[in-house]
Amino acid sequence: MKLTLGRCLLDRRLAERGISKEQLAAELRIRPERLIDYIDNTRIMPLKTAISIADTVGCDVRELYEIESAE
Repeated sequence: MKLTLGRCLLDRRLAERGISKEQLAAELRIRPERLIDYIDNTRIMPLKTAISIADTVGCDVRELYEIESAE
């Protein structure tokens, strides 16, 4: 089954856990602007980044995006 990524849910995951974009960026040593690009769907997270974000935020990688079936 082919899947496509919908909108990024990172902002929602951060709000649920009380973590700011700045805190996450500092923890991952990336620019906050990069996180904003992911949240705005300007960029798609590379897999390694998505795994790091999911581990840091405490969620499953699949919870970072809406995932849709593309049949």
